Amino acid sequence: MTDEKTAAQAGGISIHAVDVARGIPASGLTVRLRRLSPAPDMVAEGACAATGHFIHPVAEGTGVLRGTYEVEFDVGAYFRAGGVSIPDPSFLDVAVFRFGIDAVHEHFHLPFKFTPWGFSLFRGGA
Repeated sequence: MTDEKTAAQAGGISIHAVDVARGIPASGLTVRLRRLSPAPDMVAEGACAATGHFIHPVAEGTGVLRGTYEVEFDVGAYFRAGGVSIPDPSFLDVAVFRFGIDAVHEHFHLPFKFTPWGFSLFRGGA
């Protein structure tokens, strides 16, 4: 038996966050995922698990439509909560990444690697 996705079934958006400054999963990092168009909506909001994965039904496709999205990561608050000494105001407080989904049946994996000074985020394999 194969797991086939139909064009009507969304593939989902998964997120895995890693604090590369300390070499650890970003447990507790706050994430907000919004759809900007065609119908603005807060699709997912919460914190990353101990593994750095954002555990939410959006990873299985819930709420995912063709359109433009924006994901926000509260990097400054994460480092402050972890006792990391960062400037005030911090250089990187909220990391924002905007992306589009055309092929809604495909899975979109977002590996987020970050430090207090910058981040990398791209469409990875899932």
